[in-house]
Amino acid sequence: MSEPKGTVVLAYSGGLDTSCILVWLKEQGYAVVAFLANIGQKEDFAEARKKALALGAKKVFVEDVRREFVEEFVWAAVQAGALYEERYPLGTALARPCIARRLVGIARRERAAYVAHGATGKGNDQVRFELSCYALCPGIQVIAPWRLPEFYRRFPGRRELMDYAEKHGIPVPVTPQTPWSMDENLMHISYEAGILENPKNPAPPGLYTKTCDPATAPDTPDILEIEFKQGVPVKVTNAGDGAARQEALELFVYLNEIAFGLIRFSLFFCFSPCLEKWLGIYETPAGTILYHAHLDIEAFTMDREVRKIKQGLALKFSELVYNGFWHSPECEFVRHCIGRSQEAVQGTVRLAVLKGHVYVLGRASPRSLYNEELVSMNVQGDYEPADATGFININSLRLKEYHRLQSKVTVKQDE
Repeated sequence: MSEPKGTVVLAYSGGLDTSCILVWLKEQGYAVVAFLANIGQKEDFAEARKKALALGAKKVFVEDVRREFVEEFVWAAVQAGALYEERYPLGTALARPCIARRLVGIARRERAAYVAHGATGKGNDQVRFELSCYALCPGIQVIAPWRLPEFYRRFPGRRELMDYAEKHGIPVPVTPQTPWSMDENLMHISYEAGILENPKNPAPPGLYTKTCDPATAPDTPDILEIEFKQGVPVKVTNAGDGAARQEALELFVYLNEIAFGLIRFSLFFCFSPCLEKWLGIYETPAGTILYHAHLDIEAFTMDREVRKIKQGLALKFSELVYNGFWHSPECEFVRHCIGRSQEAVQGTVRLAVLKGHVYVLGRASPRSLYNEELVSMNVQGDYEPADATGFININSLRLKEYHRLQSKVTVKQDE
């Protein structure tokens, strides 16, 4: 055992990596306080507490951050319509700044000079955790074992980590046959490592935990009505049985429960700062329903030119969150602008959820920009069709001149 080095608060999950890291930190001379965030994962938190104490943690904090995760982080992503690289709904990326905020709060309460995490040295989670910690507590020191040569040389792979766990009597939920690294929260669950690292391989049977195979899902759809105010869902009603949920956390949990078959995909996405691409399997049920519902009501209520600007802000929001800059001034500014754009985004979307798909059936809003009389093919309304002639003539001038010039260039080249 090394000389005492002070107290470190470890972001603890109870999985292979952080369980071994807890024991390793003690070997290095640290007094370890374990922090386990209940962010919606399926976990026996009482057993996780007992396990951390048995592994040598001097204290264990298990804190429920689900409500703040939904209300402050997930809802911001819903308002943005956030998809990183057009596919990834940011499930893990949104959770990290929420967890890190509570992590440094515990470090302050415990007067700990250090925090630690189990994020790999190749990925973006290390960046998300650490940028959040430094932003919220500039004097904190972060221990990242997977970036320390004395750690990663001792444990070059998960096989060595599993051997260490066996040697130290550390119970872990993985085996050489199922070495998945899983990250779960209310928004999603991801699976990485093992045979999943080969992009040719399909997900093995039994991998998925949040959704069922669409082929075995019910043959009749669930019909839902989702009400939005300022771009945020405030009520969901099941048209079949009349069940309704209004409180944010209950609403989101209910959508996760009802969303059979939504959404499974394997995904390459850019990794910064170390790797260009990474492969994982993802399930994002409630997030997928809300993405489609919000997209529909936003298009129905938002001015076209405002929405073009907002779409650009959504891309920037996704990039900032993915790269760990939630607690940055630019991300705060972008969130404020997106929130301002959502003031008129209210109304109800009716949709069907069936076998892995979401079908929008209809929508209604007191802030709708749709004017049935104006667009109807049956009545003229407050519109003069002859006005379109001038619009077409003016816009065609540019096209005529462009192609007139192209014709001259072509003739000259042929001479």
